[in-house]
Amino acid sequence: MGALRGWRRVGAAFLCGVLATAAFPPVYAIPALIPAFVGLLWLLDGARGPRGAFGLGWVFGFGHMASGVYWVGLAFLVEAERFGAVAPVAVVGLAALLAVFPALAIAAVHAARWRGPARVALLAAAWLGAEWLRSWALTGFPWNLLGNVWAVSAAPMQLAAVTGVWGLSALTVLAAGAPAVLGEVPAGGAQGRARQIFVAAMVLLPALAWLGGAARLAGAPAPGADPVPGVRLRLVQASIPQKLKWRGDLRLDHVRRQLALTVGPGFERITHVIWPETAVPFLLNREPEIRRLVARAVPPGGLLLTGAPRGIGRETLTQVWNSLFVLDARGEIVAGYDKYHLVPFGEYVPLRGVIDFGKLTQGRMDFSTGPGPRTLNLPGLPPVSPLICYEAIFPGRMVAPGPRPGWLLNVTNDGWFGTSSGPYQHFASARLLAVERACPWPARPIRASRPCSTGMGGSWAASA
Repeated sequence: MGALRGWRRVGAAFLCGVLATAAFPPVYAIPALIPAFVGLLWLLDGARGPRGAFGLGWVFGFGHMASGVYWVGLAFLVEAERFGAVAPVAVVGLAALLAVFPALAIAAVHAARWRGPARVALLAAAWLGAEWLRSWALTGFPWNLLGNVWAVSAAPMQLAAVTGVWGLSALTVLAAGAPAVLGEVPAGGAQGRARQIFVAAMVLLPALAWLGGAARLAGAPAPGADPVPGVRLRLVQASIPQKLKWRGDLRLDHVRRQLALTVGPGFERITHVIWPETAVPFLLNREPEIRRLVARAVPPGGLLLTGAPRGIGRETLTQVWNSLFVLDARGEIVAGYDKYHLVPFGEYVPLRGVIDFGKLTQGRMDFSTGPGPRTLNLPGLPPVSPLICYEAIFPGRMVAPGPRPGWLLNVTNDGWFGTSSGPYQHFASARLLAVERACPWPARPIRASRPCSTGMGGSWAASA
């Protein structure tokens, strides 16, 4: 492949990037990572100088990112008459920007001019560094970190309790790129045999992680067991189309629909109810009548946790937040959380004084930034760290300092993206974050006095 030139070389790099995306949810074609990364390394052999290496990495990254975040464009089609023309520009522009990070990693590997196992190890380190940088640069967008492919099962994810998702990403690159060394030397001889041993060892790494995770899970409660005695949650998913969500003549109907779902069969056994992000399409803190209506969803002695916007201002609205409210049976606000990691162009417009562009979410006013992560201590529940929407994709950064919370709650509205791969990938990130913030290795059985999670449902997500 290193001998390819022109459009064939560009096409091969692009296809390798697309192939790598097939390993992510919902496809989980994890073996596809081997030809993707082996092909990338073999193409790197034919790179002409630093610019050629950077360009190769960028084309690979563009294919990888465009096929991984195509669903972003669907959000612009909810109001196609206003934003539809922007959809392809948004996808191409975002993918082009994100492709810079793989390009930097590939350029670093080329600059070192290492060969054999050392080059594969350097690729893993450089890729890991690029992913970390992507999680911070320009507010960060750590979507589809390579370690997320192991959300295919609860067992291999457990390594994240020790290394975070970063360790899983590094392991994945090592295993996927290792076979490339077999094409560098003849199969016979001591050097050839040493490289065969290296490849076998690297390819076995995921299997070892899987076995270790399975051993950890053996000490955890069985799926479906009650990890916190006395707590029974009801997660309500009304499946309201995003196009209809904020229509003035339908907003009350949406609330009543969620109420009907909440008080359905078995409600008498429920202790706490969870509704999704912006499930109540009203400024809940300014609407006492709506709060009294919504309070019908609160179980006796329990609480309702629901997403809704929060606004302040005496006569006119001066600030608004994307918030989570905790309501009791009287409709009183017991606690709350304001989202602080906002979506650019979705919830606010960066450089609004320069960029003349309306945000995708309801209203003309930008959402304000909340004060930061919180752990809520609520009656009848273990301490909980709430997350709203894509806050769940940021490894290790979205939980308040101090004692570890008993559980994470991610409320989200992924109705913007339909049945695309976006919601599946979002859920994978939330599950990995639950493992990362859960009990230290090895796992211990979940007990009421020490609530924790090994990640099998440990991130409870309510989706609209």
